[in-house]
Amino acid sequence: MTTIRDVARISGYSVSTVSRVLNHKNYVSDGVRRNIQKVINDLDYVPNDVARDLSRGRTKNIGVVVPNVEHPYYTDIIRGIMAAAFAAGYNVLMLPSRYEPQVEHGYLDQLRRRAFDGLIFTSHTMPVADMVPYKKYGEVVVCHDPGSIDISAAYTERGPSYRAAFRWIQRRHYHNVGLVLPRGVDISATSSATIVAYTRVFGTAPEPRLVRTGVMSYSDGYAAAEYYHSQNLAPDFIFANGDDIAAGILQYYRDNHLQAPALMGQENQLSGQLLGIPTIDHHFRDVGAAALRLAIGAASGQFPVHSDFIPR
Repeated sequence: MTTIRDVARISGYSVSTVSRVLNHKNYVSDGVRRNIQKVINDLDYVPNDVARDLSRGRTKNIGVVVPNVEHPYYTDIIRGIMAAAFAAGYNVLMLPSRYEPQVEHGYLDQLRRRAFDGLIFTSHTMPVADMVPYKKYGEVVVCHDPGSIDISAAYTERGPSYRAAFRWIQRRHYHNVGLVLPRGVDISATSSATIVAYTRVFGTAPEPRLVRTGVMSYSDGYAAAEYYHSQNLAPDFIFANGDDIAAGILQYYRDNHLQAPALMGQENQLSGQLLGIPTIDHHFRDVGAAALRLAIGAASGQFPVHSDFIPR
């Protein structure tokens, strides 16, 4: 493979002079520039971007760890990241993890080896404390409140909007409330915040049988509704983990000619608007944009983003 040293040797000029031509720098005469450019063209030489970036100490790449893309949380946060990255002149590398801790650790090792300038965890399973030692290799950003752990974070403040939503439900005298959540409370900040808000408003923890986890998509919502019906649980209200998920729940009841419970979604999706159901807008695109700014070093610290309960 042709290198810059080959161009220098054949052209008879120094590597530094060739480098100035390649990078369109001044201090090179027109005649020298033409001679070197001819050799570059003859050899069809293309600079090695990876080697160049490593020599500069940066790659202009940001890794984004994504467990899946089924839930609107991921699609919206990725849109925010991509828009901010494009504006800042950075590339985004999507890194699938499927919530596997060893895979997450592997991406941190890639950060240590300078595969990217920064790493954004849209969600994860490994403890946040285990990420902290890797901060010396590049920016590490999480998209939830890390509490007292010193790590960059961009996240939506769910608590106030969740409490407002549950107070709205309580005022309408619903008492058999089903909760449809993404993952278990012990590993999901979203699920934990939901349970905490519910308990604070209603004064008691939700009925365990009415709590469904692992729900991330329309089809998961459909399956959750089937579970409620098959178990004769008859919730009078279901708080869903997304408007599309609420649509899946509603479709199950309609397909089986059953009276559907009242519903609330999240993420202010088109489906929720068409159904006319209340929702919560977590502004995940803003979270994604803030996470990107942290990852490239354009900002520092922790950035909470306000979320809004939208009654309908």
